[in-house]
Amino acid sequence: MNAIIGFGFVTLGLAASVLGAAGGTYALLTGRLYLLRTVRQWVWLILLAAVGAFTVMEVALFQRDYEIAFVSQVGSDSTPPLFNFAALWSALEGSLLLWTLVLSGYLAAMMVKFRHRRNDELLGWALVVMLVITTFFFALMVGPANPFVTTEVEPGFTGPGPNPLLQNHILVAFHPPMLYLGYVGFSVPFAFAVAALITGRLGEGWLVETRRWTVAAWGFLTAGIILGAWWSYEVLGWGGYWAWDPVENASILPWLTGTAYIHSVMVQERRGMLRVWNLSLVCATFCLTILGTFLTRSGVVESVHAFSDGPVGPWLLTFFGLSAGATVLLIGWRGDQLRSTGLIDAPASREASFLANNLLFGAMAFVILLGTVFPLLAEAWDGSRLTIGSPYFDSMARPIGLALLFLMAIAPVLPWRKASTEVLSVRLFWPAVIGVVSMALALLLGGRGIYPVITFGLGGFAAGAAARQVVLATRRQGWRGLVGRTNGGMIVHLGVVALAVGLAASESYKSDRTVQLAVGETATVEGHEFRYLEPGADINDRRLRTFALIEIDGDDVYAPATTNYRQVGMIVPTPSVRTGFTEDVYLVLDEVPEPGSDRIRLRVIIRPMVAWIWGGGFLMAVGTVLALFPGRRRRGTEPVSAALPDGGSTSSEPAEPEATPDLDRLEPVPAGGRAPLEDWAGAADDDVSAPVGGGDG
Repeated sequence: MNAIIGFGFVTLGLAASVLGAAGGTYALLTGRLYLLRTVRQWVWLILLAAVGAFTVMEVALFQRDYEIAFVSQVGSDSTPPLFNFAALWSALEGSLLLWTLVLSGYLAAMMVKFRHRRNDELLGWALVVMLVITTFFFALMVGPANPFVTTEVEPGFTGPGPNPLLQNHILVAFHPPMLYLGYVGFSVPFAFAVAALITGRLGEGWLVETRRWTVAAWGFLTAGIILGAWWSYEVLGWGGYWAWDPVENASILPWLTGTAYIHSVMVQERRGMLRVWNLSLVCATFCLTILGTFLTRSGVVESVHAFSDGPVGPWLLTFFGLSAGATVLLIGWRGDQLRSTGLIDAPASREASFLANNLLFGAMAFVILLGTVFPLLAEAWDGSRLTIGSPYFDSMARPIGLALLFLMAIAPVLPWRKASTEVLSVRLFWPAVIGVVSMALALLLGGRGIYPVITFGLGGFAAGAAARQVVLATRRQGWRGLVGRTNGGMIVHLGVVALAVGLAASESYKSDRTVQLAVGETATVEGHEFRYLEPGADINDRRLRTFALIEIDGDDVYAPATTNYRQVGMIVPTPSVRTGFTEDVYLVLDEVPEPGSDRIRLRVIIRPMVAWIWGGGFLMAVGTVLALFPGRRRRGTEPVSAALPDGGSTSSEPAEPEATPDLDRLEPVPAGGRAPLEDWAGAADDDVSAPVGGGDG
């Protein structure tokens, strides 16, 4: 019964998506925009179908309905409730259910957000694009990846349960959903970008409409990546958090282009420039999410994160090609209308720094994409099996990362259009002092190596610039000064600096040693004393856990273990970590202790400042939330639609102002000419310190 009901919901979702997309397209092509109202009913049916299918599968997992092939693949009588719930996204078909649920939720949220704009052509085309995307994913589940296929099982079958690596840490319940919320969230700005290209409304209207959607999606993706790194660190037992795995790379690629886009849109909003960049970046971000989905679910890469070989690879690759090809054609078609209304006046200006930001993020994405797909292309070409590992990625990514840190330091203090030497010397003095002090302190504490020491210096430089902005904002407005895109973004910058410093320290100064200990023996590693107290074991109907009690520095006791999941016969390490502000002590049993033996092989990994990575991720999440809220508004601010040169928005919401007057939004700047009251850009210290209050426009 679950299989019939579940497949019925999936079929309903596909039918509603097709009819909604077809009906919306007909209304827009014939000019009968009043028919767009009927699309709302199809959207609610799609949401009902997605929620229904997801719920039915969860019910089947908890009922142990092994007649459904997916449940017989990942379900088990002995799986704890939390991991049984998370088992839905532990394999291909269930992960598509989660993807479609999130996508349908975003689609419904769009309908609620823009419910008063019933006859808006821009919104209409954006809905059609979203409906086409939902059609594709529902079609996957009706066709090659049907999650409700039935099977026959023998009496007494109890199920293998999910992959053991997906049932031994609570983060499995949070990491994938966060990634999906980020991946799928970029569908919304992509849909509006395509709609703007179709309608020719290429001004700043579509950017304003999607700003918060983009920031939210970026925040979810950031959280998903950080949680994934933390899960890898806590679960896999290798002592690391990022291995340049193809699936890890697939998640960072849209993050890079999405980060570039979030910065770049400010130039278009402010100066009407970089329109091609912005459209290309948002479309590339969406296409890279589809490419990442292909890499994860097609079986073309070997990864602990990837699903096994499945039938959806060609479908996903085709959809990726069609999406990329369509956006390239649309941008080329509208090329004449995408010319900027302003010019970059000087290299030392905020818009020039954002252009450099785009180039660096683009270069980083290209380097990672090349290293990820080149082995696949080589194998497809002549059967060669190549491996591109950490040495390539580290050597290529580090210089770009250092350049981005430097740019993070100078970009926030640059005014629009141009900066004088005096202004820059005043604004950069204290950040530069902090950078020099940070580098000197690192050297005094024993830091060595060009890369990490430069990272500490540039990190201090960038942190000083961001902290300066935050201090100026809070001095003028109190804690309210932290709210808004500009000021929340500075909190994100502080998080990025903490993360970068943590990466540099933990990778450059780590220590890794294996020792053999008998009960009662001690060993010293990097000044820490480790004493083996006694072995132990606990067993249940799901697993056998063998552990060793280790006392560190005569104080706390930790229990690294090996866990044998008996249903699948798989043994996985279960590390134990003493986390501290300055360093982590990471313990792993290097082999399963033999029965009756009093000796163990203990691997001890000392990693400095790993906690800074998780703390940096937390700061980035906090900054993202602050950036989602509007800053202080100016009185008498007119609606956005009245201010946009192309009338691209009909929103009734007031504009969220820049901290300095957003004159370029109100009146386009003639090419080569001066904007009205141009000296405002030079007079204001920066966005957070202008007299009108911190804004996030």
